[in-house]
Amino acid sequence: MHPIEVLERHWNYTSFRPLQEDIINSVLANEDTFALLPTGGGKSICFQVPALMKEGICIVVSPLIALMKDQVNTLKQKGIKAIALTSGMSYKDLDAQLDNCIYGNYKFLYLSPERLQQPLVQERLQLMQVNLIAVDEAHCISQWGNDFRPAYKNISILRQLHPQVNCIALTASAKYSIIDDIVTNLDFVAPKIFKASFTRSNIAYQVVQTEDKLFQLKHLLSKNKGSSIVYVRNRRATKDISSYLEAQGFSTTFYHGGITNKEKNERLQLWLSEQKLVMVATTAFGMGIDKPNVKNVIHFNLPESLESYYQEAGRAGRDGQLANAIILKQAIDEDHLKKQFLSTLPSSDYVKTIYKKLCNYFQIAYGEGENSTYQFDFKTFCGTYKLNPSITYNTLTLLDSNSIIALTQHFNFRTKIQFLIPNNALFQYLEHHLEFNTLVKVLLRTYGGIFDYDTKVNLNLVIDKASLPEKRVIQQLQQLEKDEVISLEMANTDSEITFLKPREDEITINPIIKTIEQQHQLKHHQVEAVINYVNNETICKNRQLLAYFGEKSEEDCGLCSV
Repeated sequence: MHPIEVLERHWNYTSFRPLQEDIINSVLANEDTFALLPTGGGKSICFQVPALMKEGICIVVSPLIALMKDQVNTLKQKGIKAIALTSGMSYKDLDAQLDNCIYGNYKFLYLSPERLQQPLVQERLQLMQVNLIAVDEAHCISQWGNDFRPAYKNISILRQLHPQVNCIALTASAKYSIIDDIVTNLDFVAPKIFKASFTRSNIAYQVVQTEDKLFQLKHLLSKNKGSSIVYVRNRRATKDISSYLEAQGFSTTFYHGGITNKEKNERLQLWLSEQKLVMVATTAFGMGIDKPNVKNVIHFNLPESLESYYQEAGRAGRDGQLANAIILKQAIDEDHLKKQFLSTLPSSDYVKTIYKKLCNYFQIAYGEGENSTYQFDFKTFCGTYKLNPSITYNTLTLLDSNSIIALTQHFNFRTKIQFLIPNNALFQYLEHHLEFNTLVKVLLRTYGGIFDYDTKVNLNLVIDKASLPEKRVIQQLQQLEKDEVISLEMANTDSEITFLKPREDEITINPIIKTIEQQHQLKHHQVEAVINYVNNETICKNRQLLAYFGEKSEEDCGLCSV
């Protein structure tokens, strides 16, 4: 079968985007392959198509849990068998999922670099018929890359487990200078390197100076009608600015990491179907979303780095039509940027303090806690210890990127359940309430001590095993509580934390101190680069971006605000 036939069958496309077919052919020829495809270049197709053409399973390493879940769901909708090993899985579930990959004709296994370090995972990977190793967000390998994650340095263990299998590394935002770092760390042999230009010739990059951002936003959206994304700095601003635009007659909705999955899906569909034209969102929105006709991407605040700006701006104009990427700027913004991203960088001592408090918060004893998962409400944690939310949040993201914890941000319920009636009374109750049968049986099979004590319940796991909608599961639990069948404690949470290492306080944190200091240096450099970009009114904006990523251009774009 030819790659184009696979593309047509599963994606309903009749042609590849630039470089895609060359990259796929390189992978099919069993070459180690590096692909730099800027946002919108269709990275995932470059490993998914060849993996479908080969016998066996493709191992995909990615740091982004939301993106893993999104890609797995998309593959499943196409009838392609795929699994993601996310944090919070019990040993039993992990064991079962890995067995599925060995014996169940699965085509894709997605996992994080941290998950790859587990002995059970390595043991089972060795038994799989692996046809390709795909490393997404490969810039995370380089300590000088945006979003460096030390665990990426150990991905080469896959090469040791399957030395005959070739590897593809993909990124959308690596500077040319770190490509050598990536291919060296992955033990590439005679790599084939494909680099698409960072030039987006149909995007007008603009920086607009204004002292009234709301008025300017309204003006820009009126002038350039069409599907739009407005990026803002925090969750509250998404709602406030969306409400303002609605009051001005625009069709808008908003999106951030603190709304439920149901709300996220509903609002995404409203925007994709253009029942709502403007999406006001934090940068949590857009990853893995490929809407071709976005007319405007507007940053209401200065972006935190040119890497993230390029990716977010690149969600505009994927259909090749003229589109706008606009930053709104006012005099005080530079101070705000430095305050948010530099003055809130935690010191080494602060990182150690927060780690200890986090362990105490969950009552983790010294030497314990490895691979344990907890529902986590960030606001409650900060309130308990009277912590600065900004510095604390940055500390948690550092602990996450350095593989001490895995922090998954999503709205959820922290749930505890205990059955209050004996076994025989429970089954008599179920005879008269058949609709509860499925849920109760899932709870009993999954949680052994649920008759004896308050048991922490992973609600997402229960919903998945019962194959019931979230709303119905919650309603049934509330009814069971009302009927005095169970005791139920449900508290809202906005995150989930998995401890990836046993608690050893300073012994746990000391090895990452040097890396944290390097990441602080990089953050200072990134903030300065953003400030230089928005203030430079003599060099073409497109050329400035190209130069930042190491690509030279002598021609002005003719579209930007310079």
